[in-house]
Amino acid sequence: MTQLTPNSSFSLTLRLQIPNRVGMLASITQAIAASGGNLGHIDLIEQTRHESTRDITVDAASTEHAETIVQAVKALPEIQVLSVYDRTFNLHRGGKISINSRIALNSVSDLAMAYTPGVGRICTAIAQDPEEVYNLTIKHNTVAIVTDGSAVLGLGNLGPSAALPVMEGKAMLFKEFAGLDAFPICLDTQDTDEIVRTVKNLAPVFGGVNLEDIAAPRCFAIEKRLREELDIPVFHDDQHGTAIVTLAALFNALKLVNKSIAEIRIVINGAGAAGVAIARLLRKAGAEKIWICDSKGIISTSRTDLTPEKQEFAVKAQGTLGGAMQGADVFIGVSAPGVLTPEMVQGMAKDPIVFAMANPIPEIQPELVSKVVAVMATGRSDYPNQINNVLAFPGVFRGALDCRAQSITTNMYLEAASAIASLVKPSDLHREYIIPSVFDKRVASAVAAAVQQAARQEGIANS
Repeated sequence: MTQLTPNSSFSLTLRLQIPNRVGMLASITQAIAASGGNLGHIDLIEQTRHESTRDITVDAASTEHAETIVQAVKALPEIQVLSVYDRTFNLHRGGKISINSRIALNSVSDLAMAYTPGVGRICTAIAQDPEEVYNLTIKHNTVAIVTDGSAVLGLGNLGPSAALPVMEGKAMLFKEFAGLDAFPICLDTQDTDEIVRTVKNLAPVFGGVNLEDIAAPRCFAIEKRLREELDIPVFHDDQHGTAIVTLAALFNALKLVNKSIAEIRIVINGAGAAGVAIARLLRKAGAEKIWICDSKGIISTSRTDLTPEKQEFAVKAQGTLGGAMQGADVFIGVSAPGVLTPEMVQGMAKDPIVFAMANPIPEIQPELVSKVVAVMATGRSDYPNQINNVLAFPGVFRGALDCRAQSITTNMYLEAASAIASLVKPSDLHREYIIPSVFDKRVASAVAAAVQQAARQEGIANS
């Protein structure tokens, strides 16, 4: 497989003691470059006539690659490695989020209003009119990020403690991109009934629930029940966030190749939460020919091992992923590294579209098919066309909470996808720019506006 591009998720800082002579720093940078590292900042910490101390930041492609770079520097004569620290681990130390008060407590009168005895008046007002909880508490702007740790990223069933760094990161994204307060709720159970019961008991605090990293098929049942039993919006981002951004990217990719969504044949590899949700949303958007593959091949009507979710998309065709790819117009991967070969892509229809979204290693390295595909997208930030859920979920919740929608509907997903796609102007659209950047500040507000409009059209907005 092609070597992955060095990136900041495997970033190191090496503190080095270096003889203060011409050429010594150059020997270090040459050793790093020869090892495939990507140089970042070089900071001078201290210098005397005889030696200097410098911090050198380097991006690597993996943990093993980082160690190779360190050893290459250690092997240099007269260079002393004083310390090495992993910048990603350093960023996470102590956690990534905190809770701050919105008001200052500078006097006895401040305390009397914010807490006892004045707060009793607020409690009484809410007891008399429960709707006042949205005006007088954090509920109107707060999201619960709920997980059981059973499907953490692409890493598997790591449990609730190991899932916490992801949920903290999610909370940061809610705040940064939509101004929403969010808090991780990592549950030490993987029992469906207990998860539903616990979230219902926590719901009075929150204006919405974002389900995250819960394995299929349990995630489908949990989401369905919570939507039926709660009066606040529930959104499983691994399903619907992925589906929204995928559809947005596909809308624009199809413009480039001048194909209709109703006419193309789409192959989705991966029949978990994301794969099924993408298929459902694409069908709602007008796709008529969708073949899903799992680890056993095409989801076929001849198979007897299908879950109800897979049965929705069973087709008469049988065979492997390779067979499914013959003549396909679009490949969407939410599965595993390296499962797609250049030969499979070469067997696709004219102007093939490939979304290889497995992370951190895609189903196929873009370099292997760059001259074959019309449009290529991945889930990685170091390639063009990153399909990233952060384009969807902050705006979806911003819109839903602002209009007090009791649920988030398929029509909202469709409108959100259209809003994201519309931010790429026709004059700017090209094979390496089919989706806005995650740092495009227009995205969350555009998605929020689309969600609110859809909610009002459906009559489910309460404000």
